[in-house]
Amino acid sequence: MSDLSPARLQVMWNRLLAVVEEQGQTLIRAAFSPIVRECGDISAGIFDIQGRMLAQAVTGTPGHINTMAEAVKTLRERFPVRNMAPGDIYLTNDPWLASGHLNDFLLMMPAFKDGRVVGFTSCTSHLVDLGGLGMGPEGSDIYDEGLLIPPCKLVERGEVNALLLDIVKANSREPIANEGDIYALIACCESGAARLVTMMEDFGLDDLNDLADHIIDTSRRGTLAAIAEVPEGVYRNVLTVDGYENELDLHATLTVTKDRLHLDFSGTSGCSKKGINVPLNYATAYSVFAMRCIIGPDIPNNAGSLEPFEVTGPAGCILNAQRPAPVAMRHTLGQMTPDLVLGCLSQALPDRVPAEGASCMYDLPMRHTPEAVHNGGRRFAVELVHNGGTGARPMADGLSATAYPSGVFGSQVEMTEAVAPVTIWRRELLPDSGGAGRFRGGLGQRIEITSAVGEPFLVFLSVERLRNAAKGRAGGLCGAPGRIRVTGRDADIAGKCELRVEPGERLIFDTPGGGGFGDPGGRDPAALAQDVACGLISDHAAAALYGAKA
Repeated sequence: MSDLSPARLQVMWNRLLAVVEEQGQTLIRAAFSPIVRECGDISAGIFDIQGRMLAQAVTGTPGHINTMAEAVKTLRERFPVRNMAPGDIYLTNDPWLASGHLNDFLLMMPAFKDGRVVGFTSCTSHLVDLGGLGMGPEGSDIYDEGLLIPPCKLVERGEVNALLLDIVKANSREPIANEGDIYALIACCESGAARLVTMMEDFGLDDLNDLADHIIDTSRRGTLAAIAEVPEGVYRNVLTVDGYENELDLHATLTVTKDRLHLDFSGTSGCSKKGINVPLNYATAYSVFAMRCIIGPDIPNNAGSLEPFEVTGPAGCILNAQRPAPVAMRHTLGQMTPDLVLGCLSQALPDRVPAEGASCMYDLPMRHTPEAVHNGGRRFAVELVHNGGTGARPMADGLSATAYPSGVFGSQVEMTEAVAPVTIWRRELLPDSGGAGRFRGGLGQRIEITSAVGEPFLVFLSVERLRNAAKGRAGGLCGAPGRIRVTGRDADIAGKCELRVEPGERLIFDTPGGGGFGDPGGRDPAALAQDVACGLISDHAAAALYGAKA
């Protein structure tokens, strides 16, 4: 076509963003599992013929979106375009190719127009159970953790691979939910491909080449301009985290040049024997997300804006785990990398970087006990997601019980009780958990759970910030650490273990608060008074932490 003016290209770009957003909503609305339907643990994207990501749905997690951006390139190379046919859809859940652990299925579908492949749609979502030891850190290698599916065809010329679907269902404690979620993923790909082709027809496009180049070049130029505002230099940070067997040190060296940021994890502790290890693709996804939150955050996320960021790490460190290391709970440490990276950036841009936050999702995979099922009890597997507070910002308080950096919304009480035989007695903000400062850290929350049917249930714990609280910045104080306990037991529960909750016991879960920013003595008296009046800060804490302003 002849009219490819900047204005027309921008209109087409906006239409593409609308297409991919509809694609993502299709997945959410069709999914069976609450972690997808309610929490938004997904990604959806549109790619050009070269496998470059052009647009992503707003709903989604960095761990899914940014790993998807690279995984499509891998699948495109693995399966030649000349062999693709309309209706084909490809699948893998390989942690080192997709999004870091087995429970995430990644699909890719070619979009055909006039008999030719013109681009691809892709999506990812979390399946609640794939057998093995299930979602938890107790596996000793990837083979303990469930069913691994190498890159293959899930759908061929519109026909679903029935044998593959049967294998997935046979290896799951939730076969119906898994089947429903797979069909939701298929619908997501099909919706994206159909809408993409319709969009091309509406604008008279035979291919996406010119539009793709415009999107990627524009985004790259904007990102490079944002990088140029960061002082060149080498910035280092070390983050100590709880770990499994022992505390771990995560090291980062950030090298900033005029047109590139390179992050290296050299010095980071080695792998754990348990499933908290992180494939580099997942660590990269969250690290780059953190850099993009500060550098050019208004620039759309695509292949162009991602290109100037590079992440490396020595093979065998816990942020670059090698096969067949166990990685089921890779988000436990992978989602700590933004605080690690922001600690580097705070040295270069001290007025733009928030304090540390809870970061790691308080993920609660739960399921039945074997004897409960043998005694006629209900078989179930469900994964709850809850969040702590974010770090205070240079010009505002942190956000309470908010999913940063994951973007996964907190599980809803009603939906949880509808799909699992548990009762959630309490879910409320936790006063005094946000770190004191001129700007207060976001609050954590308290969740209390019991069995609803008089049967025990299992919880698979892998959380952080129980021993190493979120640190404040610029004189702000630390947030409160998390805490896990069960009524009637003397000792607190470790952050990484398999926990059995007996009938009548109540699991009490306190998520961490975010660190404060700035000297607490500089807090606005009106803001402090409002916190006290709303019950976010107790009278005692106000007096102890804010002195005369109490």
